Amino acid sequence: MSFLDYTIRVVVGIEFGVKYSSFAYAHLCSLNDIVVNDYWPECIGCVKIPTVLKYDESSNLMSWGHSALSQSQRSYRKKTSFDIKSVKLVENFLLYLSKMENKPYLPEGLDYKTAITDYLREMSNFVKDTLRTRWSDIDFYKNVLIILQVPVECDNKAKAIMRECAYNAGLISYKDSSNLYFITKHEAASIYCNMKVLREFNISVGSSFMIVDTSADAIDIIIRTLLENNELGDISGRIEDPCGGNSVDEEFLNFLSRKVGQSAINLLKENHYGQLQYMIKDFCENCKFKFTGQDRDFSYELDFTDICRAIIQYVKDPEREQMEYQEWLIDVTFEDIKAMFDPVIERILRLINTQLNAVSSCKAILLIGGFSQSMYLQKRIKEEFSQKVTNIIIPASPSMINVRGAVQYGLMLPEMLNKSTKLSITLRVFEKTYGIKTTRKWNPGDPMERKLPDGMINIFLRIAKQGDEIPVNTGISMIFSSSFLSRNSLDLFVTNEHDVKYCDSPGVSKIGILDISTLSILSNSAISVTLFFDNMKIKAIVQDVNVRTGWKYEKVFDNIY
Repeated sequence: MSFLDYTIRVVVGIEFGVKYSSFAYAHLCSLNDIVVNDYWPECIGCVKIPTVLKYDESSNLMSWGHSALSQSQRSYRKKTSFDIKSVKLVENFLLYLSKMENKPYLPEGLDYKTAITDYLREMSNFVKDTLRTRWSDIDFYKNVLIILQVPVECDNKAKAIMRECAYNAGLISYKDSSNLYFITKHEAASIYCNMKVLREFNISVGSSFMIVDTSADAIDIIIRTLLENNELGDISGRIEDPCGGNSVDEEFLNFLSRKVGQSAINLLKENHYGQLQYMIKDFCENCKFKFTGQDRDFSYELDFTDICRAIIQYVKDPEREQMEYQEWLIDVTFEDIKAMFDPVIERILRLINTQLNAVSSCKAILLIGGFSQSMYLQKRIKEEFSQKVTNIIIPASPSMINVRGAVQYGLMLPEMLNKSTKLSITLRVFEKTYGIKTTRKWNPGDPMERKLPDGMINIFLRIAKQGDEIPVNTGISMIFSSSFLSRNSLDLFVTNEHDVKYCDSPGVSKIGILDISTLSILSNSAISVTLFFDNMKIKAIVQDVNVRTGWKYEKVFDNIY
């Protein structure tokens, strides 16, 4: 089944995020009418739903999304003691598809594939019901195209796992269904910004622009170039850092811990996670997204007896005596709130500045993602960069750009398939062996004449071997410690041999120098070099990953061979 059969009538974009998820849809008869769902169980008017599952002690699914976190505040007001139920809340399970070493906790007896399948099943059922109310004659498995947004780090193996889970969840009728496509948030955001946002600001062909995606759990910054025929150049720089909107929430909890004691916050998180999230939600709605940094009379009052009564039982003296005196009210002042924001925003400004310094010019900064709704963040970014960048753009509903972009991608697919563009899955073959020169400690088995004065030795580190086959939209990577680097560049070599030891071995030639001086490489970094095909040209991506902070910087080198 394909677009050539003209069976697709509705496109659904699903943002399956680590912290939050959403979906949007459009009918092919109304291409400009992309509808973002804002009606969820337990929450009307919300466009996103928490990526959370609740299981009982036997690992049977009890609820998902808002329902998994909701707890009746009224029931707590009627009790002087608090029952702790044997439930398992599961979050962050999508991170198991990444290559991170320290995977998040999963309860005993539950694996990540089960969690992904369970969540997709609930999402699938809800999407089907929603579409059925709009178009009763739609056959979901014949007439609906699903564009599923996956994390940027998902490789082919991770996508295969996601497809299997989608099939087991009933999202597609058979595993290899062509009615399911994957897209990354970078691709989705870039497509929507190009088609719906950049045109309004007359960004000219050849201009570079920056997308600053400030989600709940991280900030992700990429730079792209606008090409002719509304096409986009490859990502020429990327920084990712775990300083998203949740970082402000963490500062809020740190502030509360100084008022009620860290142990009270820990016990609340462990035993009444739903109330903790309800309290954070109230803080976000009434403080975080209303704070401008200008009105010094702005404040936020937290009443534990109304918002989070369960915490009262865990507060001990001397904090308890003080809170009883204050009648369990906390007045969060302007300065308190500003102190929660500033460390996070200062880090975001530094990251944006790093990206700007890495390009010759940037015509626009587009601020998207959930945290971009913060008026204080918007104000600080405009103050800092308005002299450097002509257009600082906050699109309407910035938190929905990615899911709208997924739908836009689906609406464009028929034309893209007919033009035989980059969706081709044809394999490309490396005709030669590629590697870089790195430095390691000299070992007794190495030639004595190659030993350097500092006890090291230069070697050929192979990345791609002659005969390796990969799809055009994937690459072959090599990850190594920054301690193997001796200068601010990487020398790239090629040979017809499958296995060589040294860069000056017979038949080895240097074909390029990858300048990495802008990567700010630190001693606790890991370096990733990826070779991939773009049409018939080979390109390289060098990525610097700070293993302590998770900060990533990425640079693309065009047409190296």
